[in-house]
Order: sequence, then structure tokens, then C-alpha cells
Amino acid sequence: MKKLALLLFFVSTSILGQQLPTNFVYLNELAPSIQIELRYLGTHNFIGKPIDGYIKNKLIVTAPTAKALIKVQKQLEPFGLSLKIYDAYRPQKAVDHFVRWAKKLSDTLMKNEFYPKVPKSELFKQGYIASKSGHSRGSTVDLTIVDAKSGSPLDMGSPYDFFGKESHPLHQQLNKTQKANRLLLRNLMLQHGFKPYENEWWHFTLRNEPFPNNYFDFSIQ
Repeated sequence: MKKLALLLFFVSTSILGQQLPTNFVYLNELAPSIQIELRYLGTHNFIGKPIDGYIKNKLIVTAPTAKALIKVQKQLEPFGLSLKIYDAYRPQKAVDHFVRWAKKLSDTLMKNEFYPKVPKSELFKQGYIASKSGHSRGSTVDLTIVDAKSGSPLDMGSPYDFFGKESHPLHQQLNKTQKANRLLLRNLMLQHGFKPYENEWWHFTLRNEPFPNNYFDFSIQ
């Protein structure tokens, strides 16, 4: 544990010249076996464009969150499985980008893939877009489970970031495999101190997050 604590401190203060706030770390440096695909860095997301504040494919979380995720990963590895993380720390400027986009009702480039049944005018009302996000506190992650070698995700019954009831964790119109896969992810995350979000199977927040009232805005680079 002492070695891990020292490594967390080193990574949090000196990776590639970027000074992170105290108690933030680069998870990709601590746990390179965890797969990363920051969707908001590229164009495969519900807006269809890179999002403000995402500059490099690096995954930033608080140090306690990193420790917990490493424990989850260690439980998956003997079975040839791995975590794959789509988003973690999210700067406030990215959330502001979402809000601006949601107000521009004519921009529906990615509607067919990500929100086919939800009118864009309803995204705020239905809770899919908000002016603040727990991600900006650094202890929330969006993730799934994949085959460690191929990177193929387990079938969770709906794509990541899909706006609809199909993404609710306990959605009943799933087959047995999809239900089992969601339950596996949920149980592992609960076991290691995370709490789920009722509308998204992929979304978990560390229960004892170190910054429950702080929203950060430094870029991911």
C-alpha cells in the first residue's frame, strides 16, 4: 500500500509536465491494463464533435477512485476481462459545451444513434443534460467490461451514452446475458465503494469522494 501511495503521489504531481490539483492522478499511468476510449476526445459521441477541454486520451480521476478501480481490474483480469473507461474527470468547460449544444435544437447530427426516441427539446427536462456534472468532481466514471485481448465489450443491452430507458440499469426488457453482464459490472463496482446512477448502467461515483462540493475546470492533457 505504501508503494502504491508513493506512486499515486508521483503521478499526480509530475506526469508529462502537467500539474494536476492535489489528490488527482492519471489512471492510465497507474493501471495501463485498463482500456481507455475517451469518447469526448473524438467525434463518436452524442454531439458528433470533439468536446471542449478534451485534449489528450488521458484518464484523470481522484486518487481514491484510482485505487478502487485498480481493485476492480484485478478481479477481472484472471477471467480475461478488463475495464474499459469512456469518461472520468470531465472539465466544467465540457459540461458548458453540452449545455450550449442542447440549446441549439437544429443540431441533431447524432440523433439516430444516441437519442432516437427523445426530442432534443426534452433533454434538459428528462435529465440527460444538466449545467453541472458529478464527473467534474473527479470521482465519477463511465465504463464497461470488455474482453482483455480483443477489446470487444460485453453485451450490456444498450450502447454507451444512449439516451433512453434501455440504458436504465434495471431495465427489464433485456435478455439473460445482458442482465447478467450489467449485474456483474454493478456488483463489482458496489463491492469496491462505488454507487450507481439510476438512469445509466455505465455511470458510477465513488461513495466517499474527496471533493463532493467542488467542480473543477482544468483541461485533460
